[in-house]
Amino acid sequence: MNDASPDRTERELQEALAALAGKVHAAPDAYRTARGEWLRRERRRRLVLAVLIAVVFALATLIGLWVLNQTPAHPGVIFSGTTASLPRPHP
Repeated sequence: MNDASPDRTERELQEALAALAGKVHAAPDAYRTARGEWLRRERRRRLVLAVLIAVVFALATLIGLWVLNQTPAHPGVIFSGTTASLPRPHP
């Protein structure tokens, strides 16, 4: 009789995984190597992010200064000086 109960399936899977896990042997310094590589990648990510932020900030500053420097050669309509747009307050 074929017993396909969940308990039997679970037990067989546990045995198969235990057999596979028994064959795996990690190197003695595997954790240290993996952690060192992870820290190196993290430092590189932070450095790239800092450089990217600095470049974006510098570009925004330069564009802002360029836009502010683009003033017209003649005064505009608002500052034509022909008439006062608002009355001056009396003290």
